[in-house]
Amino acid sequence: MRKTIIAASLASAALALPGLALAQAAAPAAAPAPTPDFTFTGNAGLFSDYRFRGIDQTYGKPAIQGGMDFSHVSGIYLGNWDSNVNSGAGYPGGNIEMDFYGGWKKTWGDWGIDIGSIYYYYPGSNAGPNILNSPANNKPGGATATGSVHNTDVYIAGSWKWISLKYSDAVSNYFSTPNTKNSGYVDLSATYDLGDGWGVTGHVGHLNWKNMNNGNYTDYKLGVTKDLGGWTQSLNGWILGATYVDTNAKGNCGSVTLTNPQPYCFNNGQFNGAVPDKTRNAGKGVAIVSIMKTF
Repeated sequence: MRKTIIAASLASAALALPGLALAQAAAPAAAPAPTPDFTFTGNAGLFSDYRFRGIDQTYGKPAIQGGMDFSHVSGIYLGNWDSNVNSGAGYPGGNIEMDFYGGWKKTWGDWGIDIGSIYYYYPGSNAGPNILNSPANNKPGGATATGSVHNTDVYIAGSWKWISLKYSDAVSNYFSTPNTKNSGYVDLSATYDLGDGWGVTGHVGHLNWKNMNNGNYTDYKLGVTKDLGGWTQSLNGWILGATYVDTNAKGNCGSVTLTNPQPYCFNNGQFNGAVPDKTRNAGKGVAIVSIMKTF
């Protein structure tokens, strides 16, 4: 009751003193928080399969992936992203992919640009016995890679609203395969917000693998995502995903010959003598489900 009387008295005072009421109405709103000069973000997720440019990297097994990014208000950024891989996917002796990248990006209204470089590294791997390096696959022939498997790309991308187009060029031999420098990959992608936490993603990419027999291919992807934060605040940053990935890559293990190599016929990294224990068409279509957390 006392609160009601006090409130009524204050209201009467405001009506009796128009200047007081005007002063209260004109009180400035709190200033928005300034944009920080530096930003750190991270992500971690579990995926039922890992596809790189449409090609199977985990031999159909799940992947645990995660990364962190640093960005500056100027547009400069640096980051690292990691995933488990299968040694039979072209990384003999290795089972981890580590990506290190950096560049500069900027947006102007609906338009954006991104210029940078990325280094792919597979610690513990040995490029020498990599099936992709066999003379049957590599057109100039004879050369054999040594050391760990790695690759360095430089890239440039442009975006408009929810569509982006990116070109990546290998300034090293493409994943340590001899005579394949300047192999290129074109990536056309779209991400559209449907509202209420739902989104759809689409992608078409094409690899031009220089001097590799049957190395060129096109890959496709179509998926849907759901941000679970709309259900309850405790799930903010959690994202469910379902994606279908397919390619026309040459991975028919039943038709491998010296004159018809199938560079995307992978083995599981286990051998009975010189014969792979199991082989797999690494470009075959697959549905992938995932759960990811951003922070």
